[in-house]
Amino acid sequence: MITSDAPAIRVGTSGWSYEDWRGIVYPEHPRPRDEMRYLAGHLDALEVNSSFYRPPVARTTESWVRRTADLPDFRFTFKLHQRFTHQRAALWTSAEAAEFREGIRPVVESGRFGALLLQVPWSFRYLPENEQWLRRLADTFRPLPMVAELRHDGWLDPKALNLLRELELAMADIDQPQLEHCVPPTTLALAPVSYVRLHGRNARHWWNQETGSHERYNYLYSDDELDEWVERIRQISRQSREVYVFTNNHYRGQAPANALEIMSKLQGQPVQVPEPMLAHFPRLKRIAHPADDQPGH
Repeated sequence: MITSDAPAIRVGTSGWSYEDWRGIVYPEHPRPRDEMRYLAGHLDALEVNSSFYRPPVARTTESWVRRTADLPDFRFTFKLHQRFTHQRAALWTSAEAAEFREGIRPVVESGRFGALLLQVPWSFRYLPENEQWLRRLADTFRPLPMVAELRHDGWLDPKALNLLRELELAMADIDQPQLEHCVPPTTLALAPVSYVRLHGRNARHWWNQETGSHERYNYLYSDDELDEWVERIRQISRQSREVYVFTNNHYRGQAPANALEIMSKLQGQPVQVPEPMLAHFPRLKRIAHPADDQPGH
C-alpha cells in the first residue's frame, strides 16, 4: 500500500514457485508463462526464497527487473543464502559474499531492492558467539537494508535489541506457533525498514521433522487473526519509513489468499483477486473487485 503522505506498506508472499499453487493461484488453462509477473500484478512485493538454497544469478534477477518494469512501486526482498545463516562451522569467504552481492546487483541498482532477510533457526540464541556472527554479517552486507529473523525469545532481551539497533538491523516481527521459547507477535521497529513475516500457527507440525514443509506451513489465518496483525502493521508503520509484510503459510495457495486479505484491510477497499482463487477461497469474494467476482472473469 503506497501513498505519498504515509510510510510505504508493501504486502506479498514468501516465494511464488510452488507446484501446489497451480490451478489454485495460477490458472491451469491457459497456464501463465511467467508466474512471477502474474503474481506481481496482484501484490506489492515478493520475497525471493530460492536465494536461500542457491546464490542468485544476475542474469535472472535482471530479467525480474525488466519483467516488472511497468510496476514502479513493486519491490523484491531476498532471503540470504544458508551458507551465511545456517552453515556456521566455518566463516564464509569474501568470494562467497561477493557472489551473493553480484547476484542481487541488478535489483539493487534498479531501486527495486527492499531488504535482505537474515533468517536464522530457533537454535540460534542470544549468545556471545552468535552476537559476533551477526556483527560480521552486518559488516559484510552493509549498507543494504537488513532484517534479522530471530525465532528464539532470548533475542527480546533489551541488550540484544540494543545490539540490533547498533548494527542497524531490523528484527522481523513474526507470527509462528507459540511453543517453548518462540518469539511471540511483536511490534518492533528498530530500523527505518521494518519486516513482518507470517508463518501460520500449525503447532502440531512445527517441530515435526518427519512431515514435509507443506504441513508445517499448512495454515489459513482467520479474519480475526488477520485483524490483529493489521493493527500491529499499522503500529509498526508509524515508526518506520517502509514496512514489508510477507505471508509464508504457502501450502495450497493460502499465503496469497491471506496476503490479498491483508492488502484489502490496509487499503480499506477491494483488491484484484486471481480468478482461480475465488473458486478455492470463496471468502475472497467479499474483498474482490466487482469485476473479478463475475462468472467467466
